Order: sequence, then structure tokens, then C-alpha cells
Amino acid sequence: MNAPASPLVIRRAVPDDAAAIVRLNGEPEVLANLLQVPFASVEALRVRLQEQQQPGRHDLQLVAELDGELVACAGLHPAGPLLRRRHAAGLGIGVAGKAQGRGVGKALMAAMCDWADRWGHITRIELNVFTDNARAIALYRQFDFRVEGTHRAFALRDGAYADVLSMARLHPSPPLVGWAEGTEE
Repeated sequence: MNAPASPLVIRRAVPDDAAAIVRLNGEPEVLANLLQVPFASVEALRVRLQEQQQPGRHDLQLVAELDGELVACAGLHPAGPLLRRRHAAGLGIGVAGKAQGRGVGKALMAAMCDWADRWGHITRIELNVFTDNARAIALYRQFDFRVEGTHRAFALRDGAYADVLSMARLHPSPPLVGWAEGTEE
């Protein structure tokens, strides 16, 4: 009799996850679909994860674990320092080859969108995805991301320039101020 699979655990990334994230992002099937390069620095990522936990930072970096092993990571990061872009965040996600097709990416996307919609004060999530990454594009469409354009020769990937789709999702029901009647002073 097979032991039951342990449940998927999604949690905030901590600096001690740096080595596992670098290992994940270095897997050939993951690296090919990220805008990362091989031989990433564990220490640089550890510092970045530590900085993201400082007061005033608005980054959300999550990891997913199956059977106690880190198998995916995803991040929402401010689109930039401009005041008029505070409502927007960029999204990145990577899922280990052995965890793909098991609902891990979907669970991370659900957590990211829920946080953005209910807690993060984010009304626009943006991402770029290589045009040949059909599995990721299908996942993003499930969460109402729409193609906004194609960037030709956007990034060097394994010695050749590759195109990406620019996709974005708008908050499905942006928060409004709910003034109750009779509360005027």
C-alpha cells in the first residue's frame, strides 16, 4: 500500500530557502522559461529575500513544498518606483519539472492573485512569458490574464533571441470605499 502524498504547503519564502530556489531555477526545464541565467548566486538571493522582509517593502515571495521539498516559487514585485505605477506588480513563477501538472502552479497563482486582490493593494499584475510556453500561457489564462502584445527578440535564451507575450490581469472587482448612510458628521 502506498503512503498518502503529503499535502501541498505554500508559504512565504525565507532567506534559508535561497539554495533550494537557486537549485529549482537552475533546472534546465525551469531555467529555459525564466529570465534568469545559469549559476545564480545563492548569497545574492539570500540577501534579496532578507531585504524583501524589511518594513516598507511590498514584495511577496512564496514557495511551494511537496513532501517537504521546495518544488516551486513565485513572486509579486512592485512594477517600479513611480507613484503612478504603485497599483501594478510584476509576477514571476517557476515550477520544478517533476511538480508540473500536479496543481502546484495553479495553487501558487491562486495564492498570488488572492493576496494581490484582498491584501496587496494591487489592481494590475503584469508578466512576460515566452511564446512557446503553452502550459504557462494556459495557466495564466485560467486567472484572467490577457495578452497585451508580443515583444520580438525580447530575451536571449540558450544562444538565440526569443519572443515573449506581455500579459496582464486586472483586479476583477477593485475595492471601493463603502460609505454607510447616516455616518456623516
